[in-house]
Amino acid sequence: MIRKLKNTAHAWQSNLASFFYGSPAKKIFTIGVTGTDGKTTTASLIFHILKTSGKKAAMITSVGAQIRDEVFDTGFHTTTPSSFSIQRYVKKAIDRGCEFLVLEVTSHALDQNRVHGMDFKIGVITNVSHEHLDYHGSYENYLKAKSKLLRRAQIPILNEDDESFRSLESILSDRNILTYSQNDKNSFKLPKLTRFNISNFLAAIAVAKVIGIDKKVIEKAITTFKMPEGRQEVVYDKQFRVIIDFAHTPNAFGNLLPEVKKATRGRLIHVFGAAGQRDKSKRPFMGEISAEYADVIILTAEDPRSEKIEDINAQIKLGIKNFKGELLEFNHRQEAINTAVRIAQKGDVVIATGKGHEKSMNLGRGEVPWSDHEAVKQAVKLVNSE
Repeated sequence: MIRKLKNTAHAWQSNLASFFYGSPAKKIFTIGVTGTDGKTTTASLIFHILKTSGKKAAMITSVGAQIRDEVFDTGFHTTTPSSFSIQRYVKKAIDRGCEFLVLEVTSHALDQNRVHGMDFKIGVITNVSHEHLDYHGSYENYLKAKSKLLRRAQIPILNEDDESFRSLESILSDRNILTYSQNDKNSFKLPKLTRFNISNFLAAIAVAKVIGIDKKVIEKAITTFKMPEGRQEVVYDKQFRVIIDFAHTPNAFGNLLPEVKKATRGRLIHVFGAAGQRDKSKRPFMGEISAEYADVIILTAEDPRSEKIEDINAQIKLGIKNFKGELLEFNHRQEAINTAVRIAQKGDVVIATGKGHEKSMNLGRGEVPWSDHEAVKQAVKLVNSE
């Protein structure tokens, strides 16, 4: 009951924000991207395809906002900002002559009506897997929240390969839907990608085809696209390699780690944790998947908030059974990354997951500055000076 009242208040606030900025969302072709994982990559590629085709476009994702060639450091620690922030950036996009807006949308934003009043021409979903069940209560409720974008969009686009497809198809039984699948790549030449990112690329291609962008332009955009910050980002590559990735769900681990393992000549050293006061049920699954592919696991802080890091790690370790590798724990993430870099040998790969592009961490007393990128730099400098 309390949540419904809050969500009603959010809807009123969204309407107020839209009115305050002159209803800008009605003046732009808006493409909404939702899903458990892959939203930022998909949204960024759609934006890149639009720009490559010569269209004037804007984008709002968890990494930040970009209006044509101008990049804004939003400082968001959430994927979808407040309704006033959204409308302000949409107004800026309109003022700069943009025709298209690509907006990354979370289940929280949909449930809380933060995107109420947005006129979505296209809604695309990447996947729906185990995440945010602490908030939604069940997978079914989580799926229904995600489906709100698809029901509101004029053209809903679904991932036929995802486990959520049949359920979403049923929810949208009264709508004409479009789909994409790895079984039908439409002869597009894709770069060497993990299976997961192939789906993200196909989602972006499906959107581009609906808009009517020429195939040659799409292929050119694919070849010139650079992954967003903190997505499979190689930040050090000499005797050993260090990768930063935002992966923080069992699904993301299951797609990312086996592919990284295949490309690793030495050991795979995995640094990760789990967010506090968030979906606790996913933690053992994350530990299980990491143990299947990593040779060294280093558990550490990842926005523990008011929870004890030791308690979070204990739940992760419930899934780490019969692990033949080395398991280490450090409360301080910098110490964990320092250790990973220190023990890395020629041919090894260190992968730090969970923080990606983020510039802050919540240790229980609010947000404090943090960057995995800076942490790796510091670790390499420290090891080189020893």
